[in-house]
Amino acid sequence: MCVKHMRSSSIIVFLWATIALGMAIGSDPCGSSENEIAVIPILGKCSPFKNTSSHVRTWDESVMDMASNDPLRIQYLFSLDASFRKKPVSAAPIASGQNFNIGNYIVRVRLGTPSQLFFMVLDTSTDEAWVPCTGCTGCYSSTYYSPQASTSYGGSLPCYAPRCAQARGAQPCSSSNSNACTFNQSYAGSTFSATLVQDSLKLGLETLPSYAFGCINSVSGESIPDQGLLGLGRGSLSLISQSWSFYSGVFSYCLPSFKSPYFSGSLKLGPTGQPRRIRTTPLLRSPRRPSLYYVNLTGVTVGRVQVPLPTEYLTFDPYKGSGTIIDSGTVITRFVEPVYNAIRDEFRKQVKGPFGSIGGFDTCFVKTYETLAPSIKFRFTGLDVTLPYENILIHSSNRAVACLAMAAAPNNVNSVLNVIANYQQQNLRILFDTVNNRVGIARELCN
Repeated sequence: MCVKHMRSSSIIVFLWATIALGMAIGSDPCGSSENEIAVIPILGKCSPFKNTSSHVRTWDESVMDMASNDPLRIQYLFSLDASFRKKPVSAAPIASGQNFNIGNYIVRVRLGTPSQLFFMVLDTSTDEAWVPCTGCTGCYSSTYYSPQASTSYGGSLPCYAPRCAQARGAQPCSSSNSNACTFNQSYAGSTFSATLVQDSLKLGLETLPSYAFGCINSVSGESIPDQGLLGLGRGSLSLISQSWSFYSGVFSYCLPSFKSPYFSGSLKLGPTGQPRRIRTTPLLRSPRRPSLYYVNLTGVTVGRVQVPLPTEYLTFDPYKGSGTIIDSGTVITRFVEPVYNAIRDEFRKQVKGPFGSIGGFDTCFVKTYETLAPSIKFRFTGLDVTLPYENILIHSSNRAVACLAMAAAPNNVNSVLNVIANYQQQNLRILFDTVNNRVGIARELCN
């Protein structure tokens, strides 16, 4: 996606990996501490992509706009089915079911030697990393990765290498690709072709040698993220898997609120510096969608009422890929429709309305009723999470109307997933421990 499109989504928040070399941490308000990677919103003073247009959009306007694209994200999550990968892959791009909106959080990454700086979309439900490369046909990027400029460039992986087979959309060996590993994917209405290459990757204080990522050669469409994507999923090509010797399969993040352009959160990699006292719930794995972070959602409480939910829509089934996931790329939490309807109806009963709709939000009411809005608690196995008040409601641009910041999964998707999205994760520390198979959640102000 080009810069002008990134500016139009003004709530996109940036995860900063480290301060520039030679800059004192104590004197840099935008910098990182020794153990944390700072997060700043795109509207903040520290952002290199601040909105400079004459019309400055409010955070709530931007949230509503981005949430309207969540159905594309849900389609993508549903498409992460390992059974699809068993089918022969043609030279054509992967199916458009992978289309989804650009991720809301971006990590600062340095590739190669000397380092080349990129702001890459951070996605917990994707494995591969990819960036636009010099000579790319159809790319609309402000920054390109140049293999020729890097002394640590390790070349392309061969098409017969085990890592090549792990890439989604990997192409079979043929004389036309000179035995280099290539893969085709689709993203937000665009399609692209990339070569799987190796080079050093620096994130935070560590440099990962011989990191495998996609070097994009050609793009059809204009919605590819401007400077690429970094996957934090559970697959073999993800950051977590490739950095196992550094971070031992453990990471956490705290996402800042969209409301304040000055709040900053953090991404923590590895077991060091993680909260010692944090309640956890089991981390589950589905062989059907192995990249996703599943948890067992057992119920939802609205106010003091435990909502009666149809358990067949909550139950985790590893072979069907159904259940509940935690995802950084979806904006608004989406429940399978019968589950959402039950939660919404209880919320309406306690607020009492009248109610209207704004965009994809169907439970909006005048702000004078806001004091009646009940709390919402997610119940997981061994862990209850009461949402911060600001994670429950979203306001219209003039703040005269408030809406329940949740929605049903789109009707045009045969989805069996409930998705706990980033709006409901803000100002919470989310810990992923893939060694001990647990997810921890605790309240934390991301400043």
